[in-house]
Amino acid sequence: MLCVTETTSKAQSPEFRLAADALRGLRQDLFHDVFAYRPLPRMRVDGPLTRMLPGRLREYAGWTPHAAITCVALFAAFAGAHDGRSLPLLPALVCAIPVLLTMVRPLGAFWLSMAATPVAGVLGGSWSEWPWTAGALVCHLTVLTIVSVRTRPRTAAWMWLLTAVYGLVADAGFGGPYYYGSNTGPVLVISALVLLCVAVWHIRRAAEQEVTAQQSETAQERSRRTLLEERTTIARELHDVVAHHMSVVAIQAEAAPYRVQNPPPELERAFATIRENAVAALTELRRVLGVVRAEDYEAPDAPQPTLADLDALLANVRDAGPAVAKTVTGAVRELPQGVELSAYRIVQEALSNTLRHAPGASAEVEIGYVLGGLGLRVVNTPPPAPSLVKPSPGAGHGITGMRERVSMLGGEMTAGATDDGGYEVAVFLPVRIAGDEA
Repeated sequence: MLCVTETTSKAQSPEFRLAADALRGLRQDLFHDVFAYRPLPRMRVDGPLTRMLPGRLREYAGWTPHAAITCVALFAAFAGAHDGRSLPLLPALVCAIPVLLTMVRPLGAFWLSMAATPVAGVLGGSWSEWPWTAGALVCHLTVLTIVSVRTRPRTAAWMWLLTAVYGLVADAGFGGPYYYGSNTGPVLVISALVLLCVAVWHIRRAAEQEVTAQQSETAQERSRRTLLEERTTIARELHDVVAHHMSVVAIQAEAAPYRVQNPPPELERAFATIRENAVAALTELRRVLGVVRAEDYEAPDAPQPTLADLDALLANVRDAGPAVAKTVTGAVRELPQGVELSAYRIVQEALSNTLRHAPGASAEVEIGYVLGGLGLRVVNTPPPAPSLVKPSPGAGHGITGMRERVSMLGGEMTAGATDDGGYEVAVFLPVRIAGDEA
């Protein structure tokens, strides 16, 4: 009983678990799917240097890593052939094949390089280069570097550890005379430095990818939050507008029978039905749209602005400095309150962007009452060159809010820079003509 308890305690000890995890990681990194086919992908050609190359040469530039590995394999073959003077071809192939194999089966290339190192040492026939001949050294360092780049830092640590074990075993069991020494120490130091540089590269690349992902996620969240805030504002305003009209309908339907002497019962029932439907619709509207109101939101006491209040807005903008001109074309007529409010807000936001991004520039507001809708155009000139006021970049919510308003009314909008360096916002808001069922 005591023996079973001691065995269980040892199995559950932190040291045992650490050793088990290490062996599991070693098996997963270097023994699982060793000869799996993992071709080396082509290099991306959208970098600052490759973009300057011609079209055909840019396509060939994608094979740069493969060409570099082939050149290193030829160099390793030359070094191996120089070591094996009696049989130059065999050590050349032994040193070159593992390097070439890294392009398709990286883990298999590492184990083949480990197996080729003693073979190259035996074929070299010189104790002064034991256990690492020149060809084996070039081959193994190249394989370690490429496999480390293509895998992860933990795999590189395991490969370096196995390389150290091989070097120590080769020195202890098969070393030459003591006066020749061993080159295992320098090889381990050089390989450690190379793998450390690769690990730093991996860490920096992972950090850059994480920062890029976070920036993209932050931008998407900011855009989504801006969209929701703008929709909330629009829903509040539409709630006030529609609630006002529905209240007027209910009051008029209730007072209509008293304006007629001796109204027939059918007329009274019809007005009562209209009032009941208006009150029910108003109650449902407040229930659905009321959820978008914040707890501290208070409905404005003053009426919502319309295009009739645009002159006051332009006067306020002129007081800030820039010259603003207004042009109205077409027959001025009363539009639905939602269209009037959205048109006012769009002009207000466009002029705010002019003050913010182009201080000192003049602006022009064009309003066109056309058949079937309302056209808006707000354009500003480029800011003067010697400007004392610097542009203040915003959060990018203005254009998003304008597009959301136009989209909810089923309109169209374009916004962009003009040829002379200014900025233009063009909007068309459709207005349904009375009696038109389309």
